[in-house]
Amino acid sequence: MSAVRATDVVKRFGEREALRGVSFEAGPGELVAIIGPNGAGKTTLLSILAGISSPDAGGVEAPDGAVGWVPQQAALYRRLTVEENLLLFARLEGHEDPAASVEEMLELTGLRERRGEIVARLSGGNQQRINIAIGLLSRPAVLLLDEPSVGLDPRQRARLWEFVAALAGRGTTVIFSTHDIQEAERYGGRVLVLADGESLFDGSAEELRRAVRSEAPESADRDFETAFVAYLQHRGH
Repeated sequence: MSAVRATDVVKRFGEREALRGVSFEAGPGELVAIIGPNGAGKTTLLSILAGISSPDAGGVEAPDGAVGWVPQQAALYRRLTVEENLLLFARLEGHEDPAASVEEMLELTGLRERRGEIVARLSGGNQQRINIAIGLLSRPAVLLLDEPSVGLDPRQRARLWEFVAALAGRGTTVIFSTHDIQEAERYGGRVLVLADGESLFDGSAEELRRAVRSEAPESADRDFETAFVAYLQHRGH
């Protein structure tokens, strides 16, 4: 059973095709990495999956419930506390008991001890946790993360991915974009490769390694990132 499915999705901005007939699906609890160079169509695809943008052709289905969206730039009120931010968004979403929803998110994200702190004074990692908590307020079956680790130091990234993996372990489908092949390989149970709006690959990280070696055998002795770039070049990107 699919938690979310995209079928032949096309998106145009003027004369430019940002997405060219992209199809894929993800099941409950899957952790899927969308990877590709800048301008590949990663954010465009996520925004369509989130319902923020409409495709020009094709469609998206999310039969299991709401889809949560966490943009790259934290949508936070930096002068408010952690608790005040969550309470504001819970009220905006029309929760019957906003205070109870806030308590649930504070517990889930491990931010209970930070509840009274001003957001602007928190680390980038903790601000990203708040951002994700806001995305989870609708209790989505699918959570979309647009380059969630940008700007985080190695320790903050490790904590973030530990938290995200726990969400997937509880059954939430998590789809995240990144331009970092090592991050996609380490944390994505599946990897979707986009380039110039085209879907080039959809499978496990190990299957991607085999595809890279097969497509660009001359790069087999190089590090994986260099080999991946050679793979994209062989595919005309």
